[in-house]
Amino acid sequence: MKSIKIPSKRKREYLPVSFTFNSWAEIEPYAQELETRNLQSVVDLQKWMFDINELQMVIGEEIRWLMVKSTCDTTDENIKAAYENFVANIQPHLTKLSHQLDIKFLDTPFLEDLDQEKYFIHIRDTKNSVALFCEKNIPLYTQLRLKEQKYSEITGAATVTIDGEELTLQQASKKLTKRDRSLRKKVYKALVARKLQDKQELNDLFDELVKMRHQMALNVNYSDFRDYKFAALGRFDYTVEDCFQFHDSIAKVMVPLSDQIDKRRKIALGVSDLRSWDMSVDPLGKPALKPFDKTPELVEKTADCLDRVKPQFGNYLRIMDKMGHLDLASRKGKAPGGYNCGMPESGVPFIFMNAVGSMRDVTTMVHEGGHAIHSFLTKDLELLSFQNVPSEVAELASMSMELISMEHWGASFFNGKEELVRAKIQQLEKVISGLPWIALVDKFQHWIYTNPTHTAAEREEAWRHLQAEFESNVINYDGLDEYRASSWLQQLHIFEVPFYYIEYGMAQLGAIAVWRNYKQNPQKALRQYEAALSLGYTKTIPQIYKAAGIQFNFSLDYVEELGAFVNNELHQLYDQLDSMSKVEAAEVTV
Repeated sequence: MKSIKIPSKRKREYLPVSFTFNSWAEIEPYAQELETRNLQSVVDLQKWMFDINELQMVIGEEIRWLMVKSTCDTTDENIKAAYENFVANIQPHLTKLSHQLDIKFLDTPFLEDLDQEKYFIHIRDTKNSVALFCEKNIPLYTQLRLKEQKYSEITGAATVTIDGEELTLQQASKKLTKRDRSLRKKVYKALVARKLQDKQELNDLFDELVKMRHQMALNVNYSDFRDYKFAALGRFDYTVEDCFQFHDSIAKVMVPLSDQIDKRRKIALGVSDLRSWDMSVDPLGKPALKPFDKTPELVEKTADCLDRVKPQFGNYLRIMDKMGHLDLASRKGKAPGGYNCGMPESGVPFIFMNAVGSMRDVTTMVHEGGHAIHSFLTKDLELLSFQNVPSEVAELASMSMELISMEHWGASFFNGKEELVRAKIQQLEKVISGLPWIALVDKFQHWIYTNPTHTAAEREEAWRHLQAEFESNVINYDGLDEYRASSWLQQLHIFEVPFYYIEYGMAQLGAIAVWRNYKQNPQKALRQYEAALSLGYTKTIPQIYKAAGIQFNFSLDYVEELGAFVNNELHQLYDQLDSMSKVEAAEVTV
């Protein structure tokens, strides 16, 4: 058993160690002091910045724990009430306070005396926040936060009954890996029927969200929410046109590669029609991969895998486990999805997911593990703004770890070489097929928010039109028209974090390049990976990607280069698996 040392919390220099809060009244004295403090030198300015930062970290950790608890149990009314109290009665005051402090920061005569290179990103983001502030948006933002929370409440309550057993949707989805095609069809149809039960409620909720978000944009003199959100997300390093280039490159390169994967699956399964319930089963009829049984085993094996990348990385996961910062198993009443939540004061993040014992759980775990590594590597940066990395960088950390760790899955998760090859094939097929879905979701959001008065029917039609551009040309979707037209409802990002999705695609391209470097020179690639992550958000996105030894690039030529690399690796694995299958067949014949 490895010795685990729990990191110490940041030492408080401004707030009392005993400070906690349940109301604005408990925060207000510190807010007033910070607003009125007299700054007479750059030293005073820096001390003031660090005191603001401490308050932000303490409050930030409190609200993060509320968010974590509300997703771990969407049925707990006390947690829901505490979260709603923060959003409705504390967050509006904090928004106003932040704006006043931002103005004071930008107006100080000592701003130019700060290290301009060190604080470039911080100053740039502060100016952006001041420019986007609008008093009328504070109550609107509160309403939005509470509305967005309803998505998890609705979807977290969904279950299906299969052969007399009530299952969460994640648990039921595991049965789609079974070899019995009639069972798979029954399960898939049950999942579709259950999801369609929420269609009207989710569409009504989304109509409200679109209306409110559009009004928020109008309040700050933006013509639509898309352009407003680009500014709010601080997308200084790429444009709307760059997103369109990404969509185009993915459609031209990855969609044909994804179709090739589907054609191979159809042939291997020996079916005349490839159906949606055929997409998770092993195409050669092998039993589903079972890399672990219960979640403690998932933790142990993932920590071992990360050890093989770098021992420090495995230890990070053990620290989280020891501190109770993991909630991994799927259960009724738990919100869908998975995430890593950084905890700014303690420095030890929290991983949430819905594991059911599948191979997908392994990739989710190492993905969130990559985020956790990022959290640990940035926890000692002096400002919270340095730690709050943009999603294009955050997802580079996680998606790169999916591919880097893949080189060590054999020793940690699988006994036989054939299982390892199958797992790698699944991962690389997911990389290729996932990029068109990312492009589809992002392009759909561009349409939604530049056409804010659309109806639900028009929204469905727009989704259908884009599906034709990005979805499989091999799968037979007959009989699934209603579900397919509303399948976007299952993407929680569209509801809860609008426009946060293309970052996965940008980071996936980056991760392929990191993995390519790792295969060529593991030590150098790992040093570059850590160096990039350790920068936090003290450099621009292109500079961070450069530190990782890769490009921030969506051009057709670059995407073709990366697509060819992944496709070549995938076909080498296909060849290995075919050879193993021939040997196995020969042994059976003998």
